[in-house]
Amino acid sequence: MDIYNLVSFGGIFVLLGLAWLVSADRKNMNWRVILWGIGLQIIIALFLFVVPAGSKVFLVVNDVVVEVLNSASAGAKFVFGRLALAPGEVSDTGEQSLGFILAFQAFPTIIFFSALISILYYFNIMPPVIRGFAYVFTKLMRISGAESLVAASNIFVGIESNLTVRPYLDKMTRSELCTILACGMATVASNVLAIYVFSLKAVFPTIAGHLISASLLSAPAALAMSKIILPEADHPKTLGINVRPFYEKEKSFFEAIINGANSGVRMIVGIVALLIAVLGLVALVDLVLGGVGSWINPLFGFEGQWSLKAVTGYIFYPVTLLLGVPPADAMVISRIIGERTIVTEVAAYRDLAAVLEQNILQHPRSAVIATYALCGFAHLASMAIFVGGVSALAPKRIGDIAGVGLRALVAATLACLLTGCVAGALLTEGSILLGT
Repeated sequence: MDIYNLVSFGGIFVLLGLAWLVSADRKNMNWRVILWGIGLQIIIALFLFVVPAGSKVFLVVNDVVVEVLNSASAGAKFVFGRLALAPGEVSDTGEQSLGFILAFQAFPTIIFFSALISILYYFNIMPPVIRGFAYVFTKLMRISGAESLVAASNIFVGIESNLTVRPYLDKMTRSELCTILACGMATVASNVLAIYVFSLKAVFPTIAGHLISASLLSAPAALAMSKIILPEADHPKTLGINVRPFYEKEKSFFEAIINGANSGVRMIVGIVALLIAVLGLVALVDLVLGGVGSWINPLFGFEGQWSLKAVTGYIFYPVTLLLGVPPADAMVISRIIGERTIVTEVAAYRDLAAVLEQNILQHPRSAVIATYALCGFAHLASMAIFVGGVSALAPKRIGDIAGVGLRALVAATLACLLTGCVAGALLTEGSILLGT
């Protein structure tokens, strides 16, 4: 253990303090939720990062996910041919890859994983796993069963996890609504997670294991942060009660595949539209900022290009240091973490991959911490998607859902950063999980 581990550990308490400062009711803290939220994170991280058996499980999961991902690319190669070949890959006919192309190499994996998750639901494999996690959250934290179920579901799936508690949404308290939004934005869906693995596996061999660990760690973190920022002031209908997930099972195996694949296509369309719109708007804003900078820089002797990434980089720089990222890498990582808030985690992970390809980082722990801190849908566009999605399921609660949306985004952002701190506190020099 070195100084950076201690900095990461101290960052846990600083982030909790920041959440308390923006809390809607600083006198009403549920310490059971907070302590167990942090405790579960540390217990899980200790098993994965410190216990030898846990590290072996981590590596096995990583290898399995990578192999499944390789299988997922078979369909894309058949449909898109050479365009679907990963960088450096050669086809059976001798064709070489044209380099990384997000649309033809990473996006098709969403369709595959969506179909796979649908199959796991059809064969009743996924529901018991989700109920198991939900049971732990409910019993240890004494929160509502509906909140626990959404938090557990979000470890594996995305916004569709809210369907599991659809019958309870109309009667949820404002604190519960904030929690389900925060849990959704603090984690990532397994089908989207495949994009990040595909983008980074060539330069970060253990990325799959780290991303799965991050999604698992962020669920209890989101519960803790949301309850600090918007404490429970009412009595939830399902408080302390284990509820069963609500979902409509497909009539046949092939229907499960079809519905899962179609769901993946809809998600791809949404992601593509979001990236085109957001990145275009960011480019426009950067153009304006660049013009302002070219006028102001000579007057005051400033240097450097003005852009949203630069602005968010400076904003997140102190937080990045708190995560335990060494100062030599802090500005690079802070810009990547900061841009996630504006241009989504997909672009942020691509930039992280570019940084690793260019060997810019001086410390391996920097990339690992960034991986954990980025692993979540905690950005402005996602807030709109989650608020809109949940509002569609509970139209009578649109006002309350929209009213807690910003607080949920703050809670999700702090939860992701908290996960980065926990990872940074327990990753030691020489760990087999630290190497990239």
